Amino acid sequence: METDVFLSLASPFQLRSFTMVSLPTITTALSSLAIRLLSYIFFRWIPGHQFPPLVYTALLIYITSTVVSSSSIPGEEVQENGKDITDKSRVQRRGFPLLKAPPKNNWQIAKTLLLGLPSPGYTLWNITTVAFNLLLVFGVLDVVYRGPLFYPSHDLSFARVGYVSDTTARILVREPSPAQMPLYLSYRAAPDSGLDGSWKAVETVQTLSNSTDFTHTFTIKSLHPSTHYQYALSTNSKGSFTTAPCPGIVRGGKYTFLTSSCLKPHFPYNPLSQPLSIPGLHHLATWLPRLKAQFMLFLGDFIYIDVPHRQGYDIETYRSEYRRVYASPEWPTVSNSLPWLHVIDDHEIANDWDQGLKHPYPEARDPWDIYHASVNPPQAEKNASYFTFTQGPASFFMLDTRRHRTPSATEPATSPNKTMLGPAQLSSLLRFLRKDTPAGVKWKFVISSIPFTRNWRLNSLDTWAGFLHERRTVLEAMWDVSLRGDGVGVVVLSGDRHEFAATAFPPPRNGKWPSSATVHEFSTSPLSMFYLPIRSYWEVEGEGEKDGMGEDFCIKYLPDGNSKFGAVELEEVKGGEQGLLRFRLFVDGVETWQYVLMTPPAVAGDGMGKDAIWG
Repeated sequence: METDVFLSLASPFQLRSFTMVSLPTITTALSSLAIRLLSYIFFRWIPGHQFPPLVYTALLIYITSTVVSSSSIPGEEVQENGKDITDKSRVQRRGFPLLKAPPKNNWQIAKTLLLGLPSPGYTLWNITTVAFNLLLVFGVLDVVYRGPLFYPSHDLSFARVGYVSDTTARILVREPSPAQMPLYLSYRAAPDSGLDGSWKAVETVQTLSNSTDFTHTFTIKSLHPSTHYQYALSTNSKGSFTTAPCPGIVRGGKYTFLTSSCLKPHFPYNPLSQPLSIPGLHHLATWLPRLKAQFMLFLGDFIYIDVPHRQGYDIETYRSEYRRVYASPEWPTVSNSLPWLHVIDDHEIANDWDQGLKHPYPEARDPWDIYHASVNPPQAEKNASYFTFTQGPASFFMLDTRRHRTPSATEPATSPNKTMLGPAQLSSLLRFLRKDTPAGVKWKFVISSIPFTRNWRLNSLDTWAGFLHERRTVLEAMWDVSLRGDGVGVVVLSGDRHEFAATAFPPPRNGKWPSSATVHEFSTSPLSMFYLPIRSYWEVEGEGEKDGMGEDFCIKYLPDGNSKFGAVELEEVKGGEQGLLRFRLFVDGVETWQYVLMTPPAVAGDGMGKDAIWG
C-alpha cells in the first residue's frame, strides 16, 4: 500500500509559506559552508594563523547541530499556524492535494553535498558530505602539525654556498653525525676553467656541537676571478661556484643576479606532496641553467615562524624552521651551484617586528646568524647586521630594516624622530651612496626587505611609507649620486608584499636634480607563498607635492602568482659610457615582463643639459 504524504520538496514554491526550516538545520548549513570556505582560503590564499581555530570551531558547531537536527527532525512536516496538518483527512479538508513520496531526486542529493545537510534516506550521500568536511579539517591539521611533529630534521646534513667574491668563497656545512667526524673540505678549479684541476684541502673540523646547530663555515681563499670551481666534503656532499668578476669588470658582456623573498613549505597545500616541498623552488631550478646567475639576493621571510601556527618562542623552535627549509627536496636543485645572500625580515622574528632587541629577537637571531649571516658578504660596520660588497659592475648595500626601527605607532610617518635604520646604519648607507665607485661600476643597489614605495596601501606603516621623513633623506642622497657625473644609477630591490611592482621616484620638478636622477625600485615576492586576492597597490596623484615626501609613480604592477623572482642583468654598452640594466620577471615559472634602464650620463652638473644627454 502506498503511503501518501505531503512533501515540501515535491513543490517548494507551492508550500513555501507552510514549511519552516529549523534553527539546527540553518546552523548545520552555515557551519558546513564555513568549514569549506575557510579551508579553501587557508589552503589556497592565506595560510594565516587565524584560520585553524575558526575551522576547528566550525567543525564542533557542525557536528553538534547535525546531531541535534537529525534526532529532532526526522523529516519535513507541513504546518499551519504552528500545528501539524499532515493527517490525510485534514489535508484533504483544507484543500491541499495528496502527494506520493517521490523517488530520490538530484536536488536533494545536491543540497546534501553542497550544504553539508544530512537528509533522511540518503545514507551514502550523508556519509560523503560529513566525510568531506572532516577531510578538510584533517587537511588543516596536516598543514599545521605534520611538518613540525614528524620532520624536525635533526639529522639534516647539507652544504650550501654563501658569499663568493672575486678571490674567496664561503661554504656553510651542517653535519650532526659524530660518525662523520673529522670533517674536511677540498676544492679545485673545474675542468672547464683551464687552470690546474688538482684537489686542494681547505680545513679539517674535528667536531661540531649544538652551539652552532652542528654547522661550520668554511672559507676558501686565493681564488681566481670569474672562474668555475668545484668543492667536495668528506660527507660526500658536492657542489660548485663561480667566483665574481673583479670590480668594474663584466666578463662575457653580462652580469646577472636574482632577487626574491618569502617562501613557505607545503603551500599551496597538496595532501599528496611531501610536507617540506617548496613548489617555487622547482620553477627557479628550471631557469637556473639558462640565467647563469652569480647569486640569489633573498630579501627576507626565509621562514614563517608564526604561519600557520607558532610552535614556540625558544631557540630550538626557530632553528627547526630553518632546518625544514634546508631539508626541502627541492633545495639541492637551487643551491648546489647558486650562492644565496640574505637580509632579515619580520617573519624570521615575529609579524611586523618593530621591538628592537626584545624577546624573541635574540632567539630568532640565533639561527639567522648561524645559517645566513655566517656566510653573508662583509659587514658594513663592525658587529653590524647590515652588509655591503662590490663586484663586477655593481655595488650593494644590504639593509637591516627590523632591528633598529622605531615602533610604527609611536610617531607619525613624517616625524623626524622616527627611524627605520637607526643613526649608525643611516650614516653608513649615506656614506655608501656618497662614496666614489671603482671605474666600471655603473650601479648602486640598495637592498631592503620591505618596499621603499608608499604605494602599497595595506599595512603600509610597516613599510617605508611609515618612515617618510627618513625615506626623503635617503632619496635625496640617491638623487645626489647623479650630480657627481660618474654615470652611476641607483636602484632599490625589495620584497615582502607577495606581489610585484616596479616604481619610479623622480626628483621634484624645477629642483637641482635632473630627471635622469630618478630612482627605480623592483619589489618582487613571493618565491613560494600566497599572493593577495585583493589589490593593495596604487598611486595617489599629487601625494608627494602635498606632503613634500616625493612622488611614487607606478611602472608595472603584477600581483598574481604564487612564485615570483626577478633576474637583474647588467650589460655592457659597447662604444658608450652608460650602463644598461634589464629586469626580467618570472611568475609561476613563466617569463612575464621585462624592463630596461640606462644609467645617467657621465656628465657632471644638473639641469636641462644633462637631461638632454640622458634622453
